[in-house]
Amino acid sequence: MSTLVVEGGRPLSGRIHVQGNKNSALPLLAACLLTDRECVLTNMPCIRDVDVMIELLIGLGAEVSGAGTSTVRICCSTITTDEPDEDLVGRLRGSVLLLGPLLVRRGTARLATPGGDFPARRTTTTHYMALAALGARPLSGGQQYLQAPDGFSGTSIYLDEASVTGTETALLAAAAADGTTRLRHAACEPHVVELCQFLRKMGVGIEGEGTNTITVMGTNSLSGAEHRLNGDHIEAGSWAVVAAITGGNVEIVGARAEDLEPIVAVFKRMGVHCRLEEEMLSLEASTLLGAGRITVGLWPGFPSDLVSLVTVLATLADGQTLIHDWMYELRLFALEQLSGMRADLFLCDPHRIIVRGPCQLVGRELDSRDLRSGMALISAALAADGVSKISPLEIVERGYARVVDQLKSLGAQIERQE
Repeated sequence: MSTLVVEGGRPLSGRIHVQGNKNSALPLLAACLLTDRECVLTNMPCIRDVDVMIELLIGLGAEVSGAGTSTVRICCSTITTDEPDEDLVGRLRGSVLLLGPLLVRRGTARLATPGGDFPARRTTTTHYMALAALGARPLSGGQQYLQAPDGFSGTSIYLDEASVTGTETALLAAAAADGTTRLRHAACEPHVVELCQFLRKMGVGIEGEGTNTITVMGTNSLSGAEHRLNGDHIEAGSWAVVAAITGGNVEIVGARAEDLEPIVAVFKRMGVHCRLEEEMLSLEASTLLGAGRITVGLWPGFPSDLVSLVTVLATLADGQTLIHDWMYELRLFALEQLSGMRADLFLCDPHRIIVRGPCQLVGRELDSRDLRSGMALISAALAADGVSKISPLEIVERGYARVVDQLKSLGAQIERQE
């Protein structure tokens, strides 16, 4: 386990290049299981979650080259088992995306309980309902064991929630179904769109991606494909908070402007001086203002993945901000630690927090309980007086590549301790 030691109070400046979208990488890797031909994915993020998914594929029989680099080649000519490694599944919620492809290739799938952040609070009900609608049935031996010996059949599915990974599970199964599948109440996020684009390259007919109704014309002969991942707008937004909270001048390169617009709109309400171009977000030192109210939303609303970071930003803003995350509750609980840094917070309930600023944060020891709140606490430490220690750093590295090197390149006074 590693600890990041941060000496705060220094403005950061420089340029950051974001990697490919983490939330696209996992479903694209899962999609490679659908075909026995080689697939090539470029601009892959070099992060722990991707490493775990690649290990899962190798354990299922895939041949993989380029693991740990930005170009990964995957060939699943033979799938040797229908049961992914239980330990790896327990470390990655995205492992649930393997269910559909395994049912396509093997007719059965035996998956342990997926892990990751808040596994008990992030239900997989939508996934199993979608697979059942397409023809999957329970298999004796486990609650999450399924069979589809006759394959999938196209149908119309109304998803009980616009779940991103639930939509992706349905898409992966429908891609190889016999006939046409219509997904209603589908998620519209950029990473869902990117999965649709990749499946289309594999020979699947798809219409409506980016809307809440997606039509999939399945095929039983998916080909190999090559795809370059779009830049990660959540990573870009995270680095933007780091720049704004330290009063620095930072250029963030690699994420598409259209993906960053909902995030930048909130930053501007908070007084952040930023300029958005085609694949660059530039930030300058700003006087931060309370936003009144920030509510997360389904895409293109403000993403829940950034609620922890924008909460930290609000501690330095002049005025009051009510932050409402109706999707997930435990992210806000993790931010109670900011009170020990002298932030003025009031946790109304599991979904709402009121922040009054500006506050001068002070350093302390912090617990990175999940990926996004871990990065938020690092940003708080960078703005604080004195020294902070954040651990375990490995949780943050699940979704942020080379985070220590990136911070040092901006001038942060930090040290990694094993």
